[in-house]
Amino acid sequence: MEHLQQTDLSTATRPAPRYLANLLRSFSTSGLLVGVIFFAVSLTPSLIPHPYLIQAVISGASLAAGYAIGTFLRWLWSFFELPEPTTRRARTLKIAAAIVCIAAAAVFLWQAAGWQNTVRGIMGLERIESAEPIKLGLIASMVFAALIFLARLFRFTFSVLSRWLQVFLTRPIANALGGLVALALFWSLANGVIFELALRAADSSFQQLDALIDPDVAPPTDPAKTGSDASLVRWDELGRQGRQFVASGPTGAQIGDFYDGAASNPVRVYVGLNSADTAPERAKLALEELKRAGGFERKSLIVVVPTGTGWIDPAALDPLEYLLHGDVASVAVQYSYLTSWLSLLVEPGYGADAANALFDEVYRYWTTLPKDRRPKLYLHGLSLGAMNSQGSVDLFDVISDPFQGALWSGPPFQSGLWRSVTADRVAGSPAWLPRYRDSSIIRFTNQENALDIPGAHWGAMRIVYLQYASDPVTFFDPHALYREPDWMKAPRGPDVSPALNWFPVVTGLQLLADMALATTSPIGYGHVYAPEHYIDAWVAVTDPQGVSGEDVARLKAEFKGRF
Repeated sequence: MEHLQQTDLSTATRPAPRYLANLLRSFSTSGLLVGVIFFAVSLTPSLIPHPYLIQAVISGASLAAGYAIGTFLRWLWSFFELPEPTTRRARTLKIAAAIVCIAAAAVFLWQAAGWQNTVRGIMGLERIESAEPIKLGLIASMVFAALIFLARLFRFTFSVLSRWLQVFLTRPIANALGGLVALALFWSLANGVIFELALRAADSSFQQLDALIDPDVAPPTDPAKTGSDASLVRWDELGRQGRQFVASGPTGAQIGDFYDGAASNPVRVYVGLNSADTAPERAKLALEELKRAGGFERKSLIVVVPTGTGWIDPAALDPLEYLLHGDVASVAVQYSYLTSWLSLLVEPGYGADAANALFDEVYRYWTTLPKDRRPKLYLHGLSLGAMNSQGSVDLFDVISDPFQGALWSGPPFQSGLWRSVTADRVAGSPAWLPRYRDSSIIRFTNQENALDIPGAHWGAMRIVYLQYASDPVTFFDPHALYREPDWMKAPRGPDVSPALNWFPVVTGLQLLADMALATTSPIGYGHVYAPEHYIDAWVAVTDPQGVSGEDVARLKAEFKGRF
């Protein structure tokens, strides 16, 4: 009886190792070899330091992508009926490949911390002692397994559909139609269900965050301010970022103390997403509020397009109000709750209508004012705000009565004007700091002030792009999947690791993750712009009067590290 129980137990447990063996045999040797190569190079540095969890996702996805390419190459080999190894040799090759894969993965995992430290050192971050190789490897394996499961589920769906269709159609037509139906089914499920639900959840979360009223931010009592009892815009309609923008910023007294003289209170006008139903209505409301607050009576007026969440970078606006002695008004309209990088991937044109409507309303009214008594008009935007601000202006429409200038920081890679100017840059100038024609209208700068160009003279309109070479929102390139981006070629930006190398497919995945992590870098790197660099840019754009070089240096010292 005992012997019978042991026999039954042995029989019962036999399928598990057999299934595992069959599963391992089902993997492609060439797929694993290429996959491990992709896995290994995914551990090399990118633009932004990666926490081990994010790195694990990148590495798992790279392993899966390499496996797919290797498997496809193996299929091509069979398709062209090239010589095949014997069963015994194939088994030997698979064992050798497994040993090589494990050894290569272990070596590169061991070096991952050193590669991450090359980026961290450039950005002034503390070195890490370990990249958590065991955790990284396990999570990457789970990501790889999940992606392989999805791929095999797709193949199973395709196979079932094709066999069913072969009852009615010829085999080639059934296979083609089965593949299309399976692709449409998976795409609809991913895009229409999973992705849509995730996007709605994110939008709802950001919307709830936007509605929160910070008890530390009190409604203004000054009737000139937006959100006050005298304002056309209610305080609770401004949104979280709008309330913060209106309530913050320097006062005229603070600016006056800096210069040991008198200064005006800056005007800040903001219209939230809930202030009106449509973008044109919000733009008209912003114009009326700007008139009410006396914005057109100031010497300078800034049309600001916020980021995706409605945020306006205080590192950009606060120093400008000092430079202009407070005699400046700013106006902005919210158009979204989502973060810029998510908006950029989901809906690149998000916010364009709002930016267009605001500029049209302000510019149309501005052109009716006497030229000698109207404010100088400037544009500003960061990230998605920079792209939408650029798109709101057709230079041919304003050439007869141009605005004075613009500062666009961290322009996203999809920005049309930025891409055109960068592509047409002067030969020999790097993609991360291009020179455009005679530099009379458009100039670029980064951590080092590159705006004083010998022999170049500003024209009537001054446009400055502030961008860091380590900013993946600006330098993400979908073509990096199959070709090296220009900004990676020598000479490189000062904030890009010399150990960063281009690899097909893998670099594209790294940059995609970098874009999501862009705002996690320290200030002055990535997508986090420093006030001292904004100051240099604003000085070039506005040419402030009564501000000396010593004042500029003091202002940089005043704001350095504040944000």
